[in-house]
Amino acid sequence: MLVVSRELSKARTNASKFWREFERMSGVEAAAALAKRSPPSALNRLLTRAVRFISDTRVANLQVREYVESTSEMRSPDARAASTLTGSQIETLHLLLDTESSAERDRIGRFLPWLATIGSASPLIGLLGTVLGVIDAFIGIATRGSGNLSAVAPGVAEALVATAAALAVAIPATFAYNIFANRLNRFDNTMESFGTAVIAMLVREGRI
Repeated sequence: MLVVSRELSKARTNASKFWREFERMSGVEAAAALAKRSPPSALNRLLTRAVRFISDTRVANLQVREYVESTSEMRSPDARAASTLTGSQIETLHLLLDTESSAERDRIGRFLPWLATIGSASPLIGLLGTVLGVIDAFIGIATRGSGNLSAVAPGVAEALVATAAALAVAIPATFAYNIFANRLNRFDNTMESFGTAVIAMLVREGRI
């Protein structure tokens, strides 16, 4: 629980700080420079991945344009066409940002499945202890030949201790899982919104 809480708090703090600085940037080049000098964060890595994809795609488009012109001996009147992305490339950029966001989500929430497992398995372990305690109580009755308190109490106490211990583990784990899962979902929405903001900046600059 402490590890998940620390990871989420750190990720949200770094992301909020980076987004505030990103909103003050005048263009993609300035934002890319910001990503290089800023501490690592989820939004930082999303922006770096998008800028790298745009740069690589522009180079590939220029190479294709030069090859077509050299083979057809014709010159395209629109030089900007090679520096912008096609519809399929824009869709690829969306998928790339979604994949990067999923990777960040998995990295931050890598311990959440443990909380879910603990919250769901602990009551079963407690039930096992309860059953074993009841069995012990019946064995005490059979051994002593009577159902008085001294014969039943040890087994019942064992059963109640096992149940209480299981609930003491399962209840905090279940609460923590639900709280952290909700926070992780909100952070996932933040990454999705940031990806949209990056694409909007690219559109304003005529990159796509």
